[in-house]
Amino acid sequence: MEIVDLISPESVVPNLRATSKKQALQELARRAAELTGLHERAIFDVLLERERLGTTGVGNGIAIPHGKLSNLPRLYGLFARLEKPIGFDSIDEQPVDLIFLLLAPESAGADHLKALARVSRLLRDKTVCEKLRGTDSAEGLYALLTESPASRAA
Repeated sequence: MEIVDLISPESVVPNLRATSKKQALQELARRAAELTGLHERAIFDVLLERERLGTTGVGNGIAIPHGKLSNLPRLYGLFARLEKPIGFDSIDEQPVDLIFLLLAPESAGADHLKALARVSRLLRDKTVCEKLRGTDSAEGLYALLTESPASRAA
């Protein structure tokens, strides 16, 4: 499972405007609805339900909201760099400015976990995050996110 399997250039948002966690999730749900063809409210409800279990703000300015939907044909990802950092109830209590949304079919099982692990590994890389924070274009962000791990190590 590679990042390129999860996102497309259309699923990268270079300057998401949101002033709260709820607003960010609503905006991400709206954009995810356009990509998946699913209803925006269904996506938002799944994300909100997941946040009630515990925050997806993983620290260092990063959040990985995720959820499963029954009528989703495959895994979908959406990456957003926020215009301004927002509070996200993160485990380190720091505001979030990088969000990777992951949606999976209910039947995804291990694929969902593999995708979460892959996204988490990528966003734990401080160098990658610095580059993401310094890039203003969707094309540039997409290129950074989908660059192969081997070429990043070079």
